[in-house]
Amino acid sequence: MKEDLGKRSFVFGVAVDDYNFTDREEESKQLCRNFEMGVNTILVSQRRWGKTSLVKKACRMVDAGRVMVVFMDMFACKSEYDFYNVFAAAVLTQTASRRELWMDSARDFLARLMPKVSFSPEPNSDFSISLGITPATHKPEEILALPETIAQQKGKRIVVCIDEFQQIGEFTDSITIQKRLRSVWQHQQLTSYCLFGSKKHLMTSLFGLRSKPFYQFGQMMYLSKIPVDAWVGYIQDHFRERGCHITTEVATELCTTVEQQSSYVQQLASILLSQLMPDETATSELLHLSISTLLDTCTPLFKQQISSLTSYQMNFLAAILAGHSSDFGENAVRNEFNLGSSSNIPRLKTALLERDLIELDGRDVFISDPVFAMWLRRQK
Repeated sequence: MKEDLGKRSFVFGVAVDDYNFTDREEESKQLCRNFEMGVNTILVSQRRWGKTSLVKKACRMVDAGRVMVVFMDMFACKSEYDFYNVFAAAVLTQTASRRELWMDSARDFLARLMPKVSFSPEPNSDFSISLGITPATHKPEEILALPETIAQQKGKRIVVCIDEFQQIGEFTDSITIQKRLRSVWQHQQLTSYCLFGSKKHLMTSLFGLRSKPFYQFGQMMYLSKIPVDAWVGYIQDHFRERGCHITTEVATELCTTVEQQSSYVQQLASILLSQLMPDETATSELLHLSISTLLDTCTPLFKQQISSLTSYQMNFLAAILAGHSSDFGENAVRNEFNLGSSSNIPRLKTALLERDLIELDGRDVFISDPVFAMWLRRQK
């Protein structure tokens, strides 16, 4: 079978396109409907479950004649005005052509700035803009109103999709900033927002607590795992397109080993496929070798993640690996795993949550990364 060199099987670590996107049909349709109807959406799930890919798919599905989509990533934003600069630049560049950038949609906004614009030599290609917004040039409310102003001028809806939105919780005087954003955004009629991030507990805190400014800001969408059956069909199709084969049993084992976490399913399938020649079939033995390769690949990252942990924190992880989920305060458990006093347990949970190493499900605690859990077991 001739390989289509324009397609890459099993992409991981980045957002994927339709060829490497599977399932999530209902979620995609719901998100697209929200975009077209102007419904604010908060997307929540654990890491590596494909939130960014889902949002980008929904962005491709919307009626471009009625809705303009702006996509931005807050990961590098460390302060309020970092965010305003990224926000304004994304809105301006993604709602305007080169010519329009200097016309009505942005002229008044840019008048007090000396923006630096970088153009590609290709006539129809994208461009980037550096604004240098400061408190001396613009009030926050003016920046936050920019997409609504442009939407009114163009007669279209605008959806602003913001990845890693939980970063706002790390800003100095974060609550005041959150109140400011909400006070402007909640009154906009033609602009809606899709807010999501990679740290589930922080996103839940921002949007799920009555005391927080963004409580009930929009529809909460909680992603579940992609079913094993959907993954198995996807994996078998991609193996077949590369002239190789994988049984339902081995594909199922692959998925369940990494608990159906999208990025890991793609990565492990990629490693397994790379070991096969055309017409060969993946075996359970080859899968186990691929799992070992995956663990070796992740070792530098996992070593870095545990390098700053205290002995108590490592002991807490060991207790989870041993099957404990909610009984850490019992004397027998604390003594067996040397967890310290009962008052130390909440501190251990908080510290590991902040490092994104564990998740909470009610009172139960679990290690959020299944490959990290496998790696810890291998270290014993």
